[in-house]
Amino acid sequence: MHTSKDSVATQEINVASEIGTLRRLLVHSPDRGLGKVVPSKAQDWLFEDIVHLETMRKDEYDYYLKILLYFLDPDKIRGRLAEIDADAERGFFKPDHPDYFHSDAVIDIQRLLAEILEDEVIRTKLISGICAVERCNFNAQNHLYSYDPVELSKILISGSLPDRRMLFAPLPNFIFTRDIGIVINDHILLNKPAKPARTREALLAQYIFFNHPLFAGYRDRIIEIPDNEHHFLLPDGDVSRDYTRSTLEGGDVMMVSRRHLLIGCSERTTLYAAQQVMRILFEKNVVETVTIIKIPKKRDYMHIDTIFTQVKKNVWVLLGSLGRLGDEAKRRDVLHFFAPRDVSEDLRIMQFFKGLEHKPIEIENLEDLLTDISRNDLGCTEPVKFIYSGNNEFPFGAREQWTDSCNLLALKDGVVIGYDRNDKTLEAFRRAGFEGVRAEELLHRFESGEASPETLENTFIMLPSAELSRARGGSHCMSLPLLRDDF
Repeated sequence: MHTSKDSVATQEINVASEIGTLRRLLVHSPDRGLGKVVPSKAQDWLFEDIVHLETMRKDEYDYYLKILLYFLDPDKIRGRLAEIDADAERGFFKPDHPDYFHSDAVIDIQRLLAEILEDEVIRTKLISGICAVERCNFNAQNHLYSYDPVELSKILISGSLPDRRMLFAPLPNFIFTRDIGIVINDHILLNKPAKPARTREALLAQYIFFNHPLFAGYRDRIIEIPDNEHHFLLPDGDVSRDYTRSTLEGGDVMMVSRRHLLIGCSERTTLYAAQQVMRILFEKNVVETVTIIKIPKKRDYMHIDTIFTQVKKNVWVLLGSLGRLGDEAKRRDVLHFFAPRDVSEDLRIMQFFKGLEHKPIEIENLEDLLTDISRNDLGCTEPVKFIYSGNNEFPFGAREQWTDSCNLLALKDGVVIGYDRNDKTLEAFRRAGFEGVRAEELLHRFESGEASPETLENTFIMLPSAELSRARGGSHCMSLPLLRDDF
């Protein structure tokens, strides 16, 4: 397959923890499709609100990219901040611009798509497949063949033509690259989205993972989740959906140690899919333990990474109402025993082990599970600490979880990036010994030599988030790690 001179070649892919130093990841910058989301279709397209695209890009997501580059590929950015920020055209951030940063460590999925579209056979197949999914007419399909690979990649993602006409719906959730797949040790698990609005994302991801040179050495280690063999006979409103349908998104999958994988059963991921993934991983000897976490099927929670993520070897952030604190508060309340069933009672945790000789065990609460991971999977000898969303104060725990207080990306052990708006959660981080620093300030410290990514410890990097938080996904969602150091 012909690829451009800037194509990313095959590189190592391996992720065995949530906190090992991050070396390579897939991202996707907000594209022109996000500016086309209309109020009447926002929730159908799985966006919580309409956003102001230029603010989201220039004042928020660009800081995310600059921080990622400083940690993962500093030669692309160190000493250039003033020059980059002075460019009103933002060429540094646009994958189709001559001034684009072209990193092999911080990789935009649009760039990979444009590169595989240089192959005529792939281009023909992908256009046909997407036009079938989107029910395009024959003339619209033929018209797509007239575009060069770079422009075509933008159209297939954004749904809109260069003249701003919309050919089909945008993919506003494509910025959440975590959901299209997940790296499990040296294997890649592709998702099966629950909502029709994400079908095109899954198709684009499938073509990229199976065709781009970056993944050439891993083709036989790409896992696709099988459907129920009679899935086409299942009614759309099947009340036993969890037990018959196969849907899974990457926000419900966490690689917490080389031997141990977490899978959430949520609004978007079914028990059937979790079982299929567990069976395949055990058969392939990829992991030894799989823990299934069944969470309430509420829009508030969506995926397990919206209710907890790992910060450090011995530190986790989580939503208290679904943790042990919530349980203990209810046990002290006599009304709890007579009141209607609470959603937190829908939280169940079962741990499964490879081999018939090991019986599954039930774990009572999240804190017990996460403590066990820190101590027994990661060998932590320090006390395990929990930082609670909103400092576990009413009503801030729920409010700040809604704006992704628990959805953090660890750049390395003890250094995470999250949103700046969750004040009570940040207060809890500071009480736990972390510094909260705004992304802009930290970048200036890096440029001046006052600080460096290598020496930074116990830090919460505060990302501007007025528009990004409207989309209901944080920095953990906006990342698909491809390589982390062993921990």
